[in-house]
Amino acid sequence: MAVQLYQYYKDRVIPALQVKHGYRNLHQVPKIQKVIVNTCVNASTDVKQGLEDAKAEIMLITGQKPAETRSKKSIANFKLRQHQAIGAKVTLRGARMYEFLERLIKTALPRIRDFRGVSTRAFDGNGNYTLGVPDQTIFPEVELDKIKRNIGFDVTIVTSANTNEEAKSLLTELGMPFSDKARLAKKMADEAAAK
Repeated sequence: MAVQLYQYYKDRVIPALQVKHGYRNLHQVPKIQKVIVNTCVNASTDVKQGLEDAKAEIMLITGQKPAETRSKKSIANFKLRQHQAIGAKVTLRGARMYEFLERLIKTALPRIRDFRGVSTRAFDGNGNYTLGVPDQTIFPEVELDKIKRNIGFDVTIVTSANTNEEAKSLLTELGMPFSDKARLAKKMADEAAAK
C-alpha cells in the first residue's frame, strides 16, 4: 500500500526540488531517511509506571513498539543511577515513517492551541530537523479520558540533505508549516488593529 505522502513526494516534491536547486541526477534530491520519536520520564517516585505509560502512548501514536533508553552515568543531584531506564524511543522508516509524518503535519500540529508554525531554527547544520511536541493530546489516536500524565517528546527528522536550506526546502514542499516572521508580524498587527 502506497502512503499518500510518499506518492506526493515522488510525484510533486522531487520535480519541484530539481527545478529549485538544479539537481541533475534524481539521486541528488534529498529524501527523508528516518524519523526518531524520543521521550524521557522525569525522575519521580513512580518512574516505572511513568515509563510504562510513556511507552504505551508512543506505541499508540507511532504504531511501533518503543525501545527503552537508559542513563549513561549516575547523577546524584537528579537521583539518577547508571543504566537506569529513563525514557523510550522509536525509529520509524519506510511506510510507517511517511504515515506518521502525514498525521503529524496535517492533523496533529494544527491542533496545537495558538499554533503559528514551527521554528525554522531547529536544524542541526547537517540537514536534520528536531521538533518538540509539548504533549501527546494533539494526536487524535490518544483518548483524552485515559491520559494519566502529559508526555512531551521530540521528533527528529533525519534527511539526506547536505545543508539546512535543502532540508528546509524538502520539508516545506512536504507541507511542514514553518513560521514566516513577516507573515506572523502582519497577522498580529491585523489582530491588534481589529481590537
